[in-house]
Amino acid sequence: MRTYAIGDIHGQIDLLRAAHARIEADRARTGDAEAPIVHVGDLVDRGPDSRGVVELLLKGQLAGKPWIVLKGNHDRMFTYYLEGRRDPVLRADLEYLNPRIGGAETLLSYGASSDATPIEAAAAVPAGHRVFLQDLPSHHLRGEVLFVHAGIAPGVPLEDQTENTMAWIRAPFLEFTGPHPWLVVHGHTHRPEAEHCGNRVNIDSSAAYGGPLTAVVIEGRDVWVLGPDGRIPLKPQAD
Repeated sequence: MRTYAIGDIHGQIDLLRAAHARIEADRARTGDAEAPIVHVGDLVDRGPDSRGVVELLLKGQLAGKPWIVLKGNHDRMFTYYLEGRRDPVLRADLEYLNPRIGGAETLLSYGASSDATPIEAAAAVPAGHRVFLQDLPSHHLRGEVLFVHAGIAPGVPLEDQTENTMAWIRAPFLEFTGPHPWLVVHGHTHRPEAEHCGNRVNIDSSAAYGGPLTAVVIEGRDVWVLGPDGRIPLKPQAD
């Protein structure tokens, strides 16, 4: 069972197109046109073209491409802002337009001012984009692999995991070294490159901060990063 996945995009439309191109090259080598591509969330904020990213993924799904898009915490914060609310998990000392969040760049990509009020911002965002972002799922289970944005609460059954957890968690998920029922593929916590930690694979390679956008292919529990020249094995890190 083959699945492709792409890490946190953060408005980097050119990197997203390049990641899709690497996947299409792997499809051509394998003859597999059906395996889904799971995008693990954080479509928006920080980068230059959040609108373009949302539009590309929305149109791809409407065209019938086998694309799955998960909800990241930045996607949540954006939709909450458009509703005049704040994400309940966001730290109390931060707001959506704080430079650390990168919401101003998202508003600019929609043609609104960088300090647009929620009402002004909502008027600039197409209704279809808002519905698309609001309806994104929090996880996708395929075979032996669970795809989420941030992670899961260790030891908690999948049906009892919450969107808050799957969009926002770091500790204790990142520190947990025991086995999960699945290989968990996630983003959210940026690293210089993709990491295989045995029980989880982090594919947020810091595209929001000038790093690459990682695309991987997974067969069973075997993982490869897709580079310009093809597959690069991603092995579990040594203890």
